[in-house]
Amino acid sequence: MVKLLSTRVVPVAVDQHIHRQLKDAEGELFAAVLKQAGRGLDGYSQGVYVFSPQGKLLAFSNTADAAHVKQLMAGAFKKFDPDAPPPKFEEQAKPALVQPPEGGLILDVTAKVLGGYDPADPRSKHHMNSLGRDHLWLRKDEADALAAGRLPESVQQRLVRYHLLDNTRGEPPMWGLSEIKKLELTLVNGRLSGSVLLEAKTGDRGYYAELLGFVDAKEGRVTRFDVLARGDFWGESTFTRGAPRGRYPFAVAFTLADPERPASKVPPQGTRGNRSYLK
Repeated sequence: MVKLLSTRVVPVAVDQHIHRQLKDAEGELFAAVLKQAGRGLDGYSQGVYVFSPQGKLLAFSNTADAAHVKQLMAGAFKKFDPDAPPPKFEEQAKPALVQPPEGGLILDVTAKVLGGYDPADPRSKHHMNSLGRDHLWLRKDEADALAAGRLPESVQQRLVRYHLLDNTRGEPPMWGLSEIKKLELTLVNGRLSGSVLLEAKTGDRGYYAELLGFVDAKEGRVTRFDVLARGDFWGESTFTRGAPRGRYPFAVAFTLADPERPASKVPPQGTRGNRSYLK
């Protein structure tokens, strides 16, 4: 698959939440491809789309299965016309994504289920190997506070509400303030520790975790943020079906991101349609 994707096509990963709202040529192309797949701009549009430079849809499926994607590609290659005239593009200013706070911090967030799946389930190995990825943003005042050895309440709540989530199988709902049943975190001499209990109003989804990590600073700037949350998660949501039954071991790791890496510019999941994320 890697060889196929790197030699036969131009692979592009987009944030469909954002591209559905673009009003430029890129947004128009995305809208045209969606329309050919029988989808619109006001609904769910995740999936794998194979299309020509002219915007003709050649194949589509909402799948994460490599064998299925390979079949899609084979069918798309048969429909592709290499002699079609290339499209003409006009220079346009690209609309900016939601930008990280100036002077703040970007953290890589990685989540993983550590056990609990039924080995008889054919999806078990795939789910066990899956990683949830996101970014945690901190404002400049919060980064400065961390560098000074303080752990602001806003940092604690953002970390818990928007990032202690099992997103390894899809997009989970964020935790509400009332769903934080326990939040006891401290930062002492660069050592961050404590515990958290989160539970949905219905009680059918939750997470109890202990946190441990280290925050270092030099000359007023955070130079290290390595924190791990580990504990028992339970339940699932509309778009995270297939969770292990009962309580299962689950962990979330936080570390400083490389701000120059293009992937680090992807906004946190919690910023989508949520103006309170950075408050």
